[in-house]
Amino acid sequence: MSETQREKMEYDVVIVGAGPAGLSAAIRLKQLDADLEVVVLEKGSEVGAHILSGAVLDPSGLDALIPDWKAKGAPLNTPVKDDNFYLLGEAGEIRVPNFPMPPLMNNHGNYIVSMGNVCRWMAEQAEELGVEVFPGMSCSQLIYEGDVVKGVVAGEFGREADGSEGPGYEPGMELHGKYVFIAEGVRGSLAKELIGKYELSKGHEPQKFGLGMKEIWEIDPAKHREGSVTHTMGWPLNSNAGGGSFIYHLENNQVYVGFVVHLNYKNPHLYPYMEFQRFKHHPMVKDLLEGGKRVAYGARAITEGGYQSMPKMTVPGAALLGCSVGMVNLPRIKGNHNAMLSGKAAAEAAYAALQAGRSGDELTDYETEVRKGAIGKDLKKVRNVKPLWSKYGLTASLALGGMDMWTNTFGFSLLGTLGHGKNDADATEPAAKHKPIDYPKPDGKLSFDRLTNVAFAATNHEESQPCHLKLADPEIPLKVNLPTYDGPAARYCPAGVYEYVGEGDEKRFQINFQNCVHCKTCDIKDPSQNINWTTPQGGDGPNYPNM
Repeated sequence: MSETQREKMEYDVVIVGAGPAGLSAAIRLKQLDADLEVVVLEKGSEVGAHILSGAVLDPSGLDALIPDWKAKGAPLNTPVKDDNFYLLGEAGEIRVPNFPMPPLMNNHGNYIVSMGNVCRWMAEQAEELGVEVFPGMSCSQLIYEGDVVKGVVAGEFGREADGSEGPGYEPGMELHGKYVFIAEGVRGSLAKELIGKYELSKGHEPQKFGLGMKEIWEIDPAKHREGSVTHTMGWPLNSNAGGGSFIYHLENNQVYVGFVVHLNYKNPHLYPYMEFQRFKHHPMVKDLLEGGKRVAYGARAITEGGYQSMPKMTVPGAALLGCSVGMVNLPRIKGNHNAMLSGKAAAEAAYAALQAGRSGDELTDYETEVRKGAIGKDLKKVRNVKPLWSKYGLTASLALGGMDMWTNTFGFSLLGTLGHGKNDADATEPAAKHKPIDYPKPDGKLSFDRLTNVAFAATNHEESQPCHLKLADPEIPLKVNLPTYDGPAARYCPAGVYEYVGEGDEKRFQINFQNCVHCKTCDIKDPSQNINWTTPQGGDGPNYPNM
């Protein structure tokens, strides 16, 4: 079989992903040298289509990158006015006062934003500087020259379901760069390949993840408090899993309602999506949402491992940026500022290398800046919160984690640096060790079934293409995961992609890949690590308006 012939284009820097990290890198490169050839490749149908984040934005990353962002019209329109933290029980709540909180937990000076809209604005800034930004361009493979990452293949379209070339097949292009930046976000397929191929996680703790689910609601104006930020912990998860919620009041009587489930839960009967739906029936939340309407839904995995889980970030010719590394400050539920700072740092390292006549080597200065600079300092202060939560549960972790954050504010920790131990897939225990969980049926007013909600993600995949969710062994779902773990894929996916259909000898494992919202939970949580999330053809997936 002859090798596919593709057109080749040469750039100074090729950037995969138009999120906050990738766009920051592109902007900074052109700020440093307007003549650099820089391209950003985005798999979504438009910039922002695949961006889902809380989000309360710490503007420090934007301040460093574009100091006059306010004058340039950045969509940071809702400053945080008040911070609320509650511990929930099934019938009520306890307000946790703000004064014992470490200073880093204060949201003063931050903004409630749509990161999709922030990224759309950043793309405009990049294009004004001369960056080429191409949405609808999935990067399906890396190109190597020996041990050096040379570029990517992007824009391949028209393969049939069996992988053969269809009548409208387009082979895509090879985009070569002196340096390639991988800024795909959490658990990106190219980042996963580089981390495995070059053993970048060796000597580091395993990465940990959460599943974040989010709805946008339009609520009764009488209940709306623009600029109000609320976080909760406790019910309905209690001891079944770590996690919690966020409720952010943005402009136009809209509220972001989100729920995060840490993916190191043990009980395979747990159904994260239904925990989210049940949460909205808590009296405090129900009172807020009644009379309103849900206008959007989506889901995305979140990196939670923090400082000790960041892999090596550079290989010859390429660097991992932002959430491809994992730069979320978990107790603050913030990572966008660090993603921006990582893009800026990578750009500055690449610029210095290009000025020195180098290419295709390792940008070690970038990694040094991430670990020793503002990002490392931000993450090091909170490095023990996640392992404490995982090992001792919510109550103990609030006390110990709070104490550790306070001491870290003064530059030391009595606990040193704690480890995470298992990855999230290995944390899953056999179903026989746990009781099934009875979830109430959604009422169609506050809570909704998965498929109804997925329609509000506006996700779409061309059905004739190959399934982008690859099984290493097609027999494992029926032979291992169903008898041992009660088929958890049918529950951990927040979009209803996976289901077991039929009875007895007719039972089969079905993948409804058209529903996929690109959250990557299956790639992370499958207990047999049998599912490999790969990129579908460009433009496919969710089309988030202002997530």
